[in-house]
Amino acid sequence: MTATRYLLVAAGGALGSVARYWVGGWAPRLFGQAFPYGTFLVNVTGSFLISVIMTGALNTSVISPNARLFLTVGIMGGFTTYSSFNYETLALLQQRLWVAGGLNVAATVVGCLVAGVLGLGAGRLIFGS
Repeated sequence: MTATRYLLVAAGGALGSVARYWVGGWAPRLFGQAFPYGTFLVNVTGSFLISVIMTGALNTSVISPNARLFLTVGIMGGFTTYSSFNYETLALLQQRLWVAGGLNVAATVVGCLVAGVLGLGAGRLIFGS
């Protein structure tokens, strides 16, 4: 891997991490703190966006390999966060908030799968594949 590719991943990761931090602070203020809305939103949004990006990158020449690396491994890698989802789910379960914990798992899995399918469709519409 060239130095350029490492810099693309690092720059994208920084941007994605800042975006995740922003959503993580914004979501509880808007929706409340009874549920990990910030992590849910970044994972669902990230699932949609990575599907759109990969559809364009793999089926057209619109997104170059370096741009794909920057957008997916960099930005989306920094933006989405399974580790936070895992920690927050376990925290809910340790507090015996069984419904909230189960809802977090179900909503995240289903939400990310649906967002991924919608992202594939959007990518096909945008990039004509």
